[in-house]
Amino acid sequence: MAGILTRIVTVLMLLSLTACGDDRPEQITQLQQLDSQRLQKLSQQLDDGQIRNAMLLTQYTRILASERPDLQPLMTEMAKDGGSKGPMFSSLKQRLSDAGSASNFPGLDEQLQELKNIFQATDPSQYNDMLSDQVNVVADMSNGKLARVNAVSKETSTVANNAENFGPGSQLVGNPTYGHWTSGANGTSFWEWYGMYAMFSNLFNRPIYYDNWSRTRDYSYYNDVGRYRYTSPKQSTSQDQLYQRTKKRFDSQGKRFDSPYAKSRTGSTALSRQSISTPKSSSSIGSGSKFRSNYAKDSSFRNSSFRTSRGISRGK
Repeated sequence: MAGILTRIVTVLMLLSLTACGDDRPEQITQLQQLDSQRLQKLSQQLDDGQIRNAMLLTQYTRILASERPDLQPLMTEMAKDGGSKGPMFSSLKQRLSDAGSASNFPGLDEQLQELKNIFQATDPSQYNDMLSDQVNVVADMSNGKLARVNAVSKETSTVANNAENFGPGSQLVGNPTYGHWTSGANGTSFWEWYGMYAMFSNLFNRPIYYDNWSRTRDYSYYNDVGRYRYTSPKQSTSQDQLYQRTKKRFDSQGKRFDSPYAKSRTGSTALSRQSISTPKSSSSIGSGSKFRSNYAKDSSFRNSSFRTSRGISRGK
């Protein structure tokens, strides 16, 4: 009897859904097209020198490489983010490709949300803000010769956030485009750079541990503003899992451990309206909802800021 009732309820729900209409598949198709168009336009803008911070990054890396020949390999790598071949742009391309497969997601809501995130991340103003971390890494390495962008001075930021100096490249720590957290033999995690970015470790000459970084990190655009938009579902889940493992280890010792994103650091200046309206990074920590395949992110479904009568802005 219970089985019959269950089937009846299921049929009624399906009939109700059909009657009401589900426009999510149409929204997904539209957003895939819009995201592809926005990504192509952003690529052109980067290569044409229309993104201010991308231009500055190209100029800054060239200047520092000429003054510090020992840094030339690292500056050459950093300069890639000034064009459409850089790791940040490539990450967006990969995410759009992954978002095209419904099998990567537990449901249409999650697939739709990822496409909305990509739509926002490919906005030229927000992408320009995102590149402020890379520009400021190079600026800080110039000993004051090159000006920071979209952020207060390093000294002011350090004092305001009671932050520790984690050395050159510290704005990129935690950003999965440039490295990852790896577990040591004692269960603690430390930051490991990808490829040529490992030169940052040589410059600082001591490891950056996750638990220490979480408590005393300084402001960065990625970690405090843009993480929600510039993190893939798989990366988001990896971040949450690391937090949960570390918290469990601290709990077993009778100690408290807060997420590195539980409290946003101060230090941003002159950010675009698009960045200011971005959901806070801390809102996606701790939910632990899983995506199918290799992808995952939080289960909360946030309404996008762009809508039409069908729920999607057609852009400009």
